Amino acid sequence: MTAGSGAPTPERPPRRIVSLVPSLTELLFALGVGDAVVGVTRYCTDPPARVATVAKVGGTKNPDLDAIAALRPDLVVMNAEENRREDFAALSASGFAVLVTEPKTVDDGIRLIASLGAAVGRGELGAYLAAAQQAGVAAVRAATYRRCGVSYFCPIWRKPWMAFNADTYAHDVLRVAGGRNALADRRERYPVVTLEEVAATAPEVVLLPDEPYHFADRDLPALAPLATTPALRHGAVRFVDGKALSWYGLRIADAVGTFARIFAARRPCGDRTVTRAADRFA
Repeated sequence: MTAGSGAPTPERPPRRIVSLVPSLTELLFALGVGDAVVGVTRYCTDPPARVATVAKVGGTKNPDLDAIAALRPDLVVMNAEENRREDFAALSASGFAVLVTEPKTVDDGIRLIASLGAAVGRGELGAYLAAAQQAGVAAVRAATYRRCGVSYFCPIWRKPWMAFNADTYAHDVLRVAGGRNALADRRERYPVVTLEEVAATAPEVVLLPDEPYHFADRDLPALAPLATTPALRHGAVRFVDGKALSWYGLRIADAVGTFARIFAARRPCGDRTVTRAADRFA
């Protein structure tokens, strides 16, 4: 959805872009329009050398609207989950063209590559990059087609423990990779849970991402309530790249491939044993 007057078109691509979505900042540079990106959030870290010289306009949840206005963008890129509705409303009311994205599945993320490419005048390149991601994902789907889903627990926060349900992009990345979300049926998209509740689902794998909460060795003792689950009994606890769970764009195929390899480390269907203890933190 694009709102605001004077919205860019493929025939009249934007010349000044502000991105409030880290993964889409990365994609804009990959689409060859990095020189048009005049503002990004402090969480926009890739590509490092390029974004280092771009003006910072605050965070994803607290952007500096005055700073954005001063940059005179003809397109602001936002995300319905990462950014706030009130900031969208304020920017739109000020007459800025705002492109709002909301991918909830791997396929949504792939389509977004093509649609963003078209929106910034790089339709052909966007279609090419999307096709490449689609091919990579198709290869993973073919490899996991007959594989039993591996039950997993993947917290995104601690104190309190939080995870995600089936209505999220992270869930779909892991689903395509062959994972079965132990908390998929929770009503809240990002439910608060206790580890005792998680233990009752008997997850076979525990994935500990490094963002938004940075899980590390110091957090392993806190998993004690999961001691009787297959995941901990067989050492199937993995530290993983948080960006692979939440950054769409050119990371999609690599992400599902990486997680597919983690899930494939378990035994064939019917044998509930998972990763060898020697592979625990490989």
